[in-house]
Amino acid sequence: MDRADVVHENFLRRVIGGQFPATTPSPSLADAKLSRESLVSIFRAQAVSRHLDRISRKLQARGQGFYTIGSSGHEGNGAVAAALRPTDPAFLHYRDAAFQIARSFQVPGQTPLWDMLLSFTSSSEDPISGGRHKVLGSKALNIPPQTSTIASHLPKAVGAAFSIGLSRRIRPEHAVFPDDAIVLCSFGDASLNHSTAQGAINTAGWTAYQRTPLPLLFLCQDNGIGISTKTPIGWVEASVKGRPGLRYQQCNGLDVVGTFAVTQQLAECVRVRRRPAFLHMSCVRLYGHAGPDVESAYRSKDEIEAIEAHDPLLYTAGRLIAEGVCSVEDVLAIYNETSERTIRVAEDAIGRPKLRSAREVMASIIPPARKCSKTNGPTPEEREAVFGSADIRALAEPHHMAKLINLALTDLMLGHEEVVLAGEDVGRKGGVYGVTQRLQHRFGAHRVIDTLLDEQAILGLAVGLGHNGFIPIPEIQFLAYLHNAEDQIRGEAATLSFFSNGQYTNPMVVRIAGLGYQRGFGGHFHNDNSLAVLRDIPGVVLACPSNGRDAALMLREAVRLAREEQRIVVFVEPIALYMTRDLHKEGDRRWSFVYPPPGTAKISLGEIGVQGDGTDLAIVSYANGCFLSLQAQRILAEKYGLRVRVVDMRWLAPLPAESILRAAAPCKHVLIVDECRQTGSQSEALLALFAERSPSRVARITAEDSFIATGPAYAATLPSRDGIVAAALRLVGVDAEPVGA
Repeated sequence: MDRADVVHENFLRRVIGGQFPATTPSPSLADAKLSRESLVSIFRAQAVSRHLDRISRKLQARGQGFYTIGSSGHEGNGAVAAALRPTDPAFLHYRDAAFQIARSFQVPGQTPLWDMLLSFTSSSEDPISGGRHKVLGSKALNIPPQTSTIASHLPKAVGAAFSIGLSRRIRPEHAVFPDDAIVLCSFGDASLNHSTAQGAINTAGWTAYQRTPLPLLFLCQDNGIGISTKTPIGWVEASVKGRPGLRYQQCNGLDVVGTFAVTQQLAECVRVRRRPAFLHMSCVRLYGHAGPDVESAYRSKDEIEAIEAHDPLLYTAGRLIAEGVCSVEDVLAIYNETSERTIRVAEDAIGRPKLRSAREVMASIIPPARKCSKTNGPTPEEREAVFGSADIRALAEPHHMAKLINLALTDLMLGHEEVVLAGEDVGRKGGVYGVTQRLQHRFGAHRVIDTLLDEQAILGLAVGLGHNGFIPIPEIQFLAYLHNAEDQIRGEAATLSFFSNGQYTNPMVVRIAGLGYQRGFGGHFHNDNSLAVLRDIPGVVLACPSNGRDAALMLREAVRLAREEQRIVVFVEPIALYMTRDLHKEGDRRWSFVYPPPGTAKISLGEIGVQGDGTDLAIVSYANGCFLSLQAQRILAEKYGLRVRVVDMRWLAPLPAESILRAAAPCKHVLIVDECRQTGSQSEALLALFAERSPSRVARITAEDSFIATGPAYAATLPSRDGIVAAALRLVGVDAEPVGA
């Protein structure tokens, strides 16, 4: 017999026999401020959750259900939901079915049983994911869907809580959380040990320690085991209690009255004081981790039976009977009628339509566009007041990339109050390279946020801000530092629209200083030249300008994409070109550009740049490679008589394939110059593109599959101007003898 059926039969037998577990001291219903009707409602939610667990296993056995990680033993979280408001955003643990069901009882018109069975059976009518994944979630209930990446939702919960405090100062046009909301974030005891969880809890404490508003309630559901590895007794309390900035409190999840009372009191404290708290809820896990998990492989029969005797539904049933709210017959009627209804509804759900085509599956990767208020922008007087007279005068002068990005950020923040910058050293210091200089002075510390040193926290902050209508521009100080936190983009931000069928979004523009060619500074960790981890994330836009003018225009387009189309844009800024002013020789100022005023020009997503109209050779590149290719272009023309055009990709993902093919079509030869490593670089996709769709003869020059050294060998593994010239000559079949030699 399946474990779920064993637990089911034991529940019935014990209720009929009056064999209820001994209860610990618990507040009265009056003291808990819990009505008799609400107690019945919580039990109903627990019963629905339990029978969903049972039916999910039966459906899987029949090949008609596709998810069996259940909530049995955790149903006490239904009391947590009852103690909160349905407008409080909830980032849930995957064992929180009772929470979602109990919350649905607070909102008219909800059909939780039907909705969750559509999800279990992967129906395209599933109201949260559209059949893409079995996730808890509901737009109507303010429950964003979660992936199963362990603890990865904690950083964004911190960001969402931060956004509530910030929205009291700046109310974004698309804000969704009430000003008095609190954020709930739940997870298991095993997940607490994950570095992502530890970082998020530390960030919450660090933030609250400085008295920054952060209305956040962590809920750790401690069942004492993570799959098969037990949590040491007392570990959760020892790990969390006494952490600065964080209030800690326990409750017994088997006692829904006590859990309701503690949660209500703690939530009110969080709501009023705007400070985070940690609720440690003890509970049990009644089955194995999921359907295929054989619990008897790591738990003895006696242990399993002892845990089953602490079925939370038995505790709630016993309380209902002891309070005179229900009779034994009433409890059995609720439980059995719920079972019958679940079986009946499941049979209907399995017949509902499923996703069939790639197009249907992919329909929600890119979020829907939204309407945004159009503004005429600041008046000249307002703009001058923010820029200052010195920068206003400097607008007419040519500048390097770092300065032009700074000016573009200033205009963007001036034009859109919901734009918020965040990162290590972006405020007072103005960034490692001065790109964000004076922005904190211009717009305040609440819009240019100096964060703690934790990339997961920075990106989580951005994800949470994006949930509440802000347009965050987080900065990752160096490309190599992204890898500490890339799952916040890959597993969280990029999947949100996909798993919510476009109902939830977290738009942002992630600025990253990256790529190589820095002279004598930092080696690999400050000169990382691999973008592979970003290129294959569905829906993410990857931008990489080669010059300051393009950077300013592309940054405006990136913010427009985030603001109007709710996109996630990663904006990689080539470090070595930040301060570059000259192209061919010292003092020529060919790589300095005048700042393009807002509204005078634009570079749209997928719009490439082409310099030259030669037909002998097209060089396709980006960033530093484009800069070096233009140097090579001049040499190839002047010394070898070759007519060359340089194609600047600008946008690396999605690859602007049609534009690149059109730009290179007049040329018989195409040379790809890629400063990233040969393996996993953009050059691979470009080679495939030209091989499949172009008659041109194609070659590539890339960086070596190596890390970057510091000191004199900083560029030894990277493409060079002379290397590009040599590769071009080989490709077109021209001797390396200059014209007229």
